[in-house]
Amino acid sequence: MSAAPPAAALPHPRAVPRPTTDAEARTDAYLASLRTAAPDRPRALRRFFLKLPKGGDLHNHLFGAVRTEYLIALAGEDGLCIGTATLTAVVPPCGPGTRPAADARGDRDFREAILRAWSMYGFPPDRSGHDHFFATFDKFGLVPALHPGRVLAEVADSVAAQHQFYLETMVNPASDRAEQLADEVGWDPDLPELYARLVAGGRLDEVVAEARRATDDTEAEFRAAGRCGTDRPRPGCRLAVRYVYQAFRGESHERVFTELALGMRLAETDPRFLAVNLVQPEDGPVALADYTVQMRMVRFLHSVYPRAHVTLHAGELRPGLVDPEDLRFHIREAVDIAGAERVGHGVDLRHEDDWQRTARTMAARQTAVEVPFTSNAQVLGVRGAAHPFDTYRAYGVPVVLATDDPGVSRTDISREYQYAAETYGLTYPELKDLARASLQYAFLPGGSLWQGNPTRDGYRPVAACAGQLPGSGRAPGAECRALLDASAKAAVQWREEAASVSFERTAARAGARP
Repeated sequence: MSAAPPAAALPHPRAVPRPTTDAEARTDAYLASLRTAAPDRPRALRRFFLKLPKGGDLHNHLFGAVRTEYLIALAGEDGLCIGTATLTAVVPPCGPGTRPAADARGDRDFREAILRAWSMYGFPPDRSGHDHFFATFDKFGLVPALHPGRVLAEVADSVAAQHQFYLETMVNPASDRAEQLADEVGWDPDLPELYARLVAGGRLDEVVAEARRATDDTEAEFRAAGRCGTDRPRPGCRLAVRYVYQAFRGESHERVFTELALGMRLAETDPRFLAVNLVQPEDGPVALADYTVQMRMVRFLHSVYPRAHVTLHAGELRPGLVDPEDLRFHIREAVDIAGAERVGHGVDLRHEDDWQRTARTMAARQTAVEVPFTSNAQVLGVRGAAHPFDTYRAYGVPVVLATDDPGVSRTDISREYQYAAETYGLTYPELKDLARASLQYAFLPGGSLWQGNPTRDGYRPVAACAGQLPGSGRAPGAECRALLDASAKAAVQWREEAASVSFERTAARAGARP
């Protein structure tokens, strides 16, 4: 097991700093002034990070992203009951050992008890939050499952309010039907044979159709709740939203395989779905025992569905949580065996065998790591210098900031950016490039606004849009406009650039005031 290297032993992420515009320099100076005056002006510093354009959120679990207060209100509206001992939401009628969720409206102590059980609200920061964090989902899970569209509307509004323009959120429609199919088919270590049995007679396609219908219903509920298409649309209606299908790594071989197959088939047949992921605690007994087998499942299915994208929770571990041998290979196998295009968390990097080679491989392939700081601190107790954030950057691995389960964690993306800036001393240009990375390494289809490897070489516009970015004083020409019209990715990146220009102008004016 490799020890974490001292900071001095790491290469610098970029030997030559990227060119900085005058507007970026003024904004950075304003940020520096806010940091100096932070004890007296914390609200101004918070406002800076709230208004900062922050691209997209690429690691977001829909049901864990919604505010707990909203879930409590929904439970009351639906007449659900809360177990007095477990604080778990259950269907009515409310018999012995339960109370109506609606009681939380007038009973402050009851409401606070639910808040504590369903989120990290009030959880002692000096205690391990691992078990409490993961236990919340079974307690509140019934509530968002009854109204996924309304939950999506709330989450979309919150993402838009954070000045983000894109969301990839993890969902699992028709997972019950997928599990039923898996149980019918059973397990076979011969993966091509297992896949043949899964698709025989159109059985997998029937589950895909059910997942698409469920998604249709969710989006109809979302549009109604968001008033989309009316003269009073909610902010979330303008947000670009796509889905990542999440398979449950703690299930049986056949169930994991079937859910991955369902997710990849959706990603190739339904433009709303882009990728698959594996969720549930990576340190669970089944997840640990089956890790390599599951990586091989992903590799095989990706050969069947090469247009589906792959992002994997990997390395959400720390010493003491699992045996030392389980810290040695998870990120490496996610990259080398499963071919992950992004890795979620990646916290145990420096404890893996030959981790430097893995980091160099990720950099060469532009395999991004999704970093949710608050979640890593709450679940793993890993923060500051113990987190490999600087290590990834030093090796040229693309890094994107994310929220994970902001409703459960009681956080938002602005706090994640502020934490990164304050903990690692990031400048405004570095924050701006982190926001750009969150769109560059998104799975949105279409060509990018940026050429080459921007993590290594800097964010340089493609030839079609050179000299025509927002703030240049030039309107996009025909070739640039054609790119923006044809590419969902480039269109969202353009929105980010336009918002950054506006933000920098506002920051410059604020910095010029005495």
